[in-house]
Amino acid sequence: METILGVSLLSILLLLVFLAVIGLVLVILIVRATTDPNPDLHRHENEKYFTDPKKKDSKILFPNISDPPSIDLSVIVPAYNEEERLPPMMDEALQYLEERQKKNRSFSYEIIVVDDGSKDNTTSTALKYCEKYGVDNVRVLTLKENRGKGGAVRLGMFSARGRLLLFADADGASKFSDLDKLEAELNKMKTEDNLVVVCGSRAHLEDKAIAERSMFRTFLMKGFHFLVWFLCVRGINDTQCGFKLLTRPAAELLFNNLHVNRWAFDVDMLYLAQSFKITIGEVAITWQEIEGTKMVPVWSWLQMGRDLLLISIRYSLGFWKISSKSL
Repeated sequence: METILGVSLLSILLLLVFLAVIGLVLVILIVRATTDPNPDLHRHENEKYFTDPKKKDSKILFPNISDPPSIDLSVIVPAYNEEERLPPMMDEALQYLEERQKKNRSFSYEIIVVDDGSKDNTTSTALKYCEKYGVDNVRVLTLKENRGKGGAVRLGMFSARGRLLLFADADGASKFSDLDKLEAELNKMKTEDNLVVVCGSRAHLEDKAIAERSMFRTFLMKGFHFLVWFLCVRGINDTQCGFKLLTRPAAELLFNNLHVNRWAFDVDMLYLAQSFKITIGEVAITWQEIEGTKMVPVWSWLQMGRDLLLISIRYSLGFWKISSKSL
């Protein structure tokens, strides 16, 4: 009896210690949130400009998302060490956009490749497309240091001219022509305030993905989906697909409030969209696994899990502010 009682007391003590440690970690995260600045809205001086490779020593100021739109579509492509995977994606995207422009002469577009502090030749690779198609259609924003995918997309959005803004992964995993589906959904959902987000979705491919993945990766994926649903965003089957279309007012509002710079930035964006009661659509798209992912198994998932926790806690307690006005 004494042994059983002793074991029970030990179990309770260990549980209390565990809860105390978890509580301490949460307190540290929350306290840090009071001193952490809002994600960096300030650019290094060179990040405010793009270059025209056809003109020697050119330095042209990027526009601002608060400016009125001057073209139909901006495509933001975050790229970190993507000199090998970027060309196939750019070839496919530009073929689609050029053909669309031939069919409709009034259609105008730009692709902004955001080099997120790459250590390879991502910028020079992107500049070749800039030279071929002109700076009116392709621009390169080179960040001085790595900010993370969310930070790269954010600065790309801030530099865009489009009435509609799409962000698409540099690996070309999604089929670019599926933009037609996203646009059709956006036009169906058009609202008076013109605040709409349409997400590409791979949820219909989940059964196939589970069949091809290890049990451990499937466990991590399911765990992440549960945390997203439990802590942050409900009603969206695939928050992480890197193929999302936004109206300009929605992009300005959301990315001026975004706090997460890395993998979980999509969840942050959709959490904010639901907080603002922005209309959100989701459309099934074609998608294929491309080798060379920048996600580090386990570590990236831990980072994302931490960010989900911070999104829930910091917004709920008011340490991260949400403003309906542009910053």
